[in-house]
Amino acid sequence: MSRIISLLSFIVICSAYAGCKTKKEKPAPPPPVIRKEKSDSSAKQKGPIINVIDTVEYRRTVLCVKDSAATAAGLSLKLSNIYNVKIPGAIKTGKLKTAGQPMAWYKTQKPPFFFEAGIPVEKAPAKAIKGFYIKNTGGDSALVAHFFGPNELSTVGYDALNEILKERKKKKAAPAYEIYVKNPFEQSKEKRDPYKMQTDIVVPY
Repeated sequence: MSRIISLLSFIVICSAYAGCKTKKEKPAPPPPVIRKEKSDSSAKQKGPIINVIDTVEYRRTVLCVKDSAATAAGLSLKLSNIYNVKIPGAIKTGKLKTAGQPMAWYKTQKPPFFFEAGIPVEKAPAKAIKGFYIKNTGGDSALVAHFFGPNELSTVGYDALNEILKERKKKKAAPAYEIYVKNPFEQSKEKRDPYKMQTDIVVPY
């Protein structure tokens, strides 16, 4: 009898052991996924090229309009519309002639942007044009930064001019402004190289 009990116990233990061997073990949870940004050195933006000269402002009669933009992209779209549609339309209405490249004055260098944009004309209109006004510039000594690079880096040009004014112990005589010598806002199907587009940043003192 004892032999039968021992035999049955042996069978039960073997069966349990076999069950343990055939039972699949629960897999360990996978490690968390960590997303990494691609480190592409070619994607880094080059610094602008800036040449500063000490000169005298040209006298200009500028047909201007005021506007604002919440973002840099919105600013670019608005300036494109102002320089290519709005002001040319006003120049045609007032029977005026252009006398220079587009210009802009910025109250802020960061969004939201509040600005004045204009195009020089040979003379003021005989009658006021609704929504536009005349702004006269020139006559003061001025530091001018010939800036070559993306518009979003233009603060580097302003910083350079302000540093020179500080070193020379000079004060601004009027608000700084930009002249788009090679107008980046012209309508074109070709992609422009921003490092070949000249903007003059003018600080009268």
